[in-house]
Amino acid sequence: MSTENSGTGNFIQTIINEGRAQGDQRQIHTRFPPEPNGYLHIGHAKSICLNFGLAIENGGLCNLRFDDTNPTKEDTEYVDSIMEDIRWLGFDWENRLFYASDYFQTFYDFAEQLIQSGKAYICSHSPMEIKALRGTLKEPGRECSHRDSSVEENLSLFRRMKSGEFPDGRMVLRAKIDMASPNLNLRDPVLYRILHASHHRTGDAWCIYPMYDYAHPISDYLEGITHSICTLEFEDHRPLYDWVLDALGFENRPRQIEFARLNLTNTLMSKRFLRALVEEGKVSGWDDPRMSTLCGVRRLGYTPEALRDFCERIGVAKANSLVDKALLEHCVREDLGGKALRVMAVLKPIKVVLTNYPENQTEYLEIELHPDHPEAGCRKVPFTRELFIEEDDFMETPVKKFFRLAPGQEVRLKGAYIICCNEVVKDPVSGMITELRCTYDPDTKSGSDHSGKKVKGTIHWVSADHALSITARLYEDLLQAQEEMAVTMDPETGAEIETEKEGKPALNPNSLAELTNCLAEPYLAEAKVGERFQFLRLGYFIKDKDSTAERPVFNRIVSLKDSWSKAEKK
Repeated sequence: MSTENSGTGNFIQTIINEGRAQGDQRQIHTRFPPEPNGYLHIGHAKSICLNFGLAIENGGLCNLRFDDTNPTKEDTEYVDSIMEDIRWLGFDWENRLFYASDYFQTFYDFAEQLIQSGKAYICSHSPMEIKALRGTLKEPGRECSHRDSSVEENLSLFRRMKSGEFPDGRMVLRAKIDMASPNLNLRDPVLYRILHASHHRTGDAWCIYPMYDYAHPISDYLEGITHSICTLEFEDHRPLYDWVLDALGFENRPRQIEFARLNLTNTLMSKRFLRALVEEGKVSGWDDPRMSTLCGVRRLGYTPEALRDFCERIGVAKANSLVDKALLEHCVREDLGGKALRVMAVLKPIKVVLTNYPENQTEYLEIELHPDHPEAGCRKVPFTRELFIEEDDFMETPVKKFFRLAPGQEVRLKGAYIICCNEVVKDPVSGMITELRCTYDPDTKSGSDHSGKKVKGTIHWVSADHALSITARLYEDLLQAQEEMAVTMDPETGAEIETEKEGKPALNPNSLAELTNCLAEPYLAEAKVGERFQFLRLGYFIKDKDSTAERPVFNRIVSLKDSWSKAEKK
């Protein structure tokens, strides 16, 4: 299996190798720690491939742990979807499924230990007051008036918090570190808050919940994690991660290492904004093919092999950068090119009548299903007097180097005959073309053409008498061009916050075009939902779950045009 870290450019693997050279012979143990408050997106695929890939390459283990410490936003729906996405990508946590909520009692016990050692205290200031006391990057913070309360008083208040005596926000447990630290995360951060909310696993057993920065290092330690791989926005949180481990006296501790998260051009990579799109009805759901969620790109037709290949190619970097989405689409094309069967469909049909072909005759032509895989076999394609071709494959007044069909110009029909356009029929009122009258050359049949006739163009077609009516959905980017959103994390809540733009991202009004008058060869009538095909000359398509027996629906995965491949050759 291809993994992200199997190639060069992975500084984390270098760190592992250096650790081993210095005597750290522990079995490598990583974890993927999603918060179950939404569906995973493409950015998470990089983290999944990295964490599981490091474990695979180093003969180690990788846990799946849900960091479910915020019950107001979490749901079992998201838990189930995350597990499905990881399995779809091709990874397995085996018997190592954990939840931060498994450790709620342990977190609490360690918090009491911090209070008893004088390293944590109860603060009854409001969130706004705590923020004001914290200071700024230029000014040190000011100590809370409760900071020097006795251990007995702090312990009593903490236990009363746990018993439910106080309302939400009345007080918090804070670490006693350094209010003058240049790192704001060390200015007595909040470790516990009161939250009277039912948890998706523990119900109403708890009314106080640990903050992520407190729960995360302890969870890593309890599970024997050796390398805690985080995205770059947690770099400033690492001193707090280490402080928690130090304050509790843990040995053989995990090491936090940060890497640059995936930023993809013109792609929304924030669960918060993706959730808003769903809740506001701007998309059909989390698995809308325009969404960057893993279930969305899965429905769009991306393959797990293509995503793993993409993650390997982009590597693992220390600095943030922007990856061209064209590379991702290139990986999808490369994967589908070798496995998707070829068929013919016409998205914008124009009628062709072969005036010299016998009426009521049907000829079945054998056309290969994949040019590079003869073992895939052939399908029988019906050929009749009346056909449909693509509207764009005809031009009444052809421009230079237009090698498709035009008046007096010949073209080959894929797998069939050479035809010549003799007459253009138009609607007398609208002037629109309604029919092309052509003749075929019976001596030019593909596979047995001895005519010596050469033409420069080959086009696809379907029989009018046997065509299957389908709906084709063509997708563009959901965001307007250059609408990338820079997202970081709130140091207090761990929630995503926007940093470079105000308001909501501008959506592309042309992100979906649904064509309902499309026609395809009858071979597609037996296609199953989820099967992928190359529609000759049009792109790669997948049969969508919205299909019915009367009306199959196919989503275009990617077009055949590959801008990244062309850029590589320059």
